[in-house]
Amino acid sequence: MIAFVSGPVAALAPDAAVVEVGGIGMAVQCTPNTLSGLRVGQQARLATSLVVREDSLTLYGFADDDERQTFELLQTASGVGPRLAQAMLAVHTPDALRRAFASADEKALTAVPGIGKKGAQKLLLELKDRLGEPVGSVTAAVSTAAAGWRDQLHAALVGLGYAAREADEAVTAVAPQAEAVAAEGGTPQVGQLLRAALQTLNRAR
Repeated sequence: MIAFVSGPVAALAPDAAVVEVGGIGMAVQCTPNTLSGLRVGQQARLATSLVVREDSLTLYGFADDDERQTFELLQTASGVGPRLAQAMLAVHTPDALRRAFASADEKALTAVPGIGKKGAQKLLLELKDRLGEPVGSVTAAVSTAAAGWRDQLHAALVGLGYAAREADEAVTAVAPQAEAVAAEGGTPQVGQLLRAALQTLNRAR
């Protein structure tokens, strides 16, 4: 098993990064949140999970070991493959997922693309005791995310190769979406906003 990759970032895409390891470019599938912390040419260390299929070998990358462990635990539920597990981590942090399962929060799970009401109920039954208890501070996490989404999103877009002007326009375009979430007492999720911003930029090109 490849536990982690470490080296300079050679390239970034909306759903993956290429990290140079010993002269070899390792393609690593990552969530938008993880990608937002990477920059082409800078050193990176990603915890990884190798998913083996009959016709493919896919390496998934994470900001830390907690994300990687959560990714693997999510797949112990029937019907949850690596793509859905990664989508769950794109929408929620590991601690947010632990809180969702600990409090049987269906709404949090149905916020993930591909999970409906029945699917959420099934997952809550299967994974309730597997992810463990939340370990972080809810208040601190919410306030940090609420305050920093603009900077994080802008940095992620520039890291993906967009000009600062394009990044500014995309941030402005998705601001109403983020502000609506904040107005309801929620926390703007950088991963969701990045996907919306990329759609805006693709339409503009």
